[in-house]
Amino acid sequence: MAMFAGKDSKKEVENLTQISTIIGKGTIISGDIESSGNIRIEGKVIGNVKAKSKVVLGDSGIIEGNVHAVNAEIAGEIKGILEASEMVVVKQTGHVNGDIITQKLTVDSGATINGSTKMVVPKESHVVSPKENSAKAA
Repeated sequence: MAMFAGKDSKKEVENLTQISTIIGKGTIISGDIESSGNIRIEGKVIGNVKAKSKVVLGDSGIIEGNVHAVNAEIAGEIKGILEASEMVVVKQTGHVNGDIITQKLTVDSGATINGSTKMVVPKESHVVSPKENSAKAA
């Protein structure tokens, strides 16, 4: 069957190989998690989650704590602040009960957000005005 799998199956396999840590369905972790790679959560985490890459929360996943990552894809439930330096995607089954702070936000139809959203400008994209430029030259 895998021999005849379409492009979507191939993408899923590629995405799974990029996941560093997987917390499976039925697993409960109490405490903070920090990863230098990607994290996929299908179980429950009671604590903060911090990743230097992407956090994927599956539709059965629950996080009771704050999330800090570069990118986040939410199909489960978060009870806490969600902060991603680049992009957050809240899928149709996703529920965020807390604030979202990010540069880019995508919310699918059916998703819920109970909190505020703050869109931030990346720090490295500071545009120098002509006044600042001439002040530096002087």
